[in-house]
Amino acid sequence: MFEISIEEAKKQFLLLVQKAITGQEIIITQGSVPVAKLIAISKSKPQPQFGSAKGLITISEDFNEPLEDLKEYMQ
Repeated sequence: MFEISIEEAKKQFLLLVQKAITGQEIIITQGSVPVAKLIAISKSKPQPQFGSAKGLITISEDFNEPLEDLKEYMQ
């Protein structure tokens, strides 16, 4: 991260954008007061792949069996 005056930022805009793309944060100042930050837009999250969780979830054999607590209501 580095600071640059707004006047210098106007002159070096393309260079500053390139630096932001590479991951640097640029603080733009007016006088000695920070007024803006130039950063790259983060990439979107990758879409999950179909079947990528295969084998991570298991269902017990008695999943559909009536619950013990409800047996008296099921008669």
